[in-house]
Amino acid sequence: MHLTAVEGSKCDRPYSEVFPQKSKIFSGEVMMSQLQTQLLTDTWVTATWDEYIEIIKQPEYDRAKCYYYNGQLRIEMAAVGPDHADDNGIIVILINLFGIAKGIKMRLLVNCSYAKTGVRGAQPDASYYIGDRVQTAPRGSSVVNLDSAFSPDLAIEIADSSLVDDLGTKRMIYEELGVSEYWVVDVQKAQVIAFKIIANRGSERLTESQVLPGLKVALLEEGLRRSRQKDNTEVGNWFLEEVRGNRQ
Repeated sequence: MHLTAVEGSKCDRPYSEVFPQKSKIFSGEVMMSQLQTQLLTDTWVTATWDEYIEIIKQPEYDRAKCYYYNGQLRIEMAAVGPDHADDNGIIVILINLFGIAKGIKMRLLVNCSYAKTGVRGAQPDASYYIGDRVQTAPRGSSVVNLDSAFSPDLAIEIADSSLVDDLGTKRMIYEELGVSEYWVVDVQKAQVIAFKIIANRGSERLTESQVLPGLKVALLEEGLRRSRQKDNTEVGNWFLEEVRGNRQ
C-alpha cells in the first residue's frame, strides 16, 4: 500500500508519517495491525477506495467525519467547539421551523455517511430528504449506498476552520453525489453560502432555496446573527413570526 498525505495536489508526506504503525495487505485489502493504526487526520490522504472503507471501519474513527474524492480520503477528527456546535444547532432549528410553518414534509439526518462505491464518500453535518422524497430516506446503521439509495435533497456543512475545503473539494463531492442543494455555514461571518447543484454542470449560488420554496438565505443569516445575542427560543419565535407573516 502506498499512502501519502496531500497538501493541495502535492504529495509531500511519506507513508511512514501517515501510518506510524505498520499496516499489512492481504488479497488487496487493508489489514490494520491490531486495528490500532493511526491515520494522519484533517488533511487529504491518497488511498484506494478499499483502503478508505477499511480505515473508516476502525472503532477509533466512529465519531470522525469521513470523505473520499479523486483517490484521496479525509478524516476529520478536530474537536468541535461551541461556535460550530451552536450554528449547527440553530440552522437545523430554523430549517425545521420553516418546514413546520409551511407544512413541508422533511426528514433530518445528522452526520449521516453517504457513498457511491469506489468513487465518492461524504458525511455532512446535516442532510434532509424533503417533500415526497421523505419516503425514500434511508434506514439502517451502515453507510448509505447511493448506488441504490436516493441522495438527500439538501446537504449542509458547518465551516468554522474548514471553509476553504467546504467550498472547494467538498462542494465537488456533493455535486457528484447528486444532492439538489448544498449549503455551507460560515461560522466566522454568520453567513450561509447556498448552492444549487446542476446535473453534470457543477453548481451555482442561490439567494433563495428551491428545495424549500420561499426560504431566503438572508433570513437564515439574520437568524444566525440574532443567535449570537439571543437564545434559541427567542430566535425561533422571531423566525416563526417572519415566516408566518411572509415578511422575508
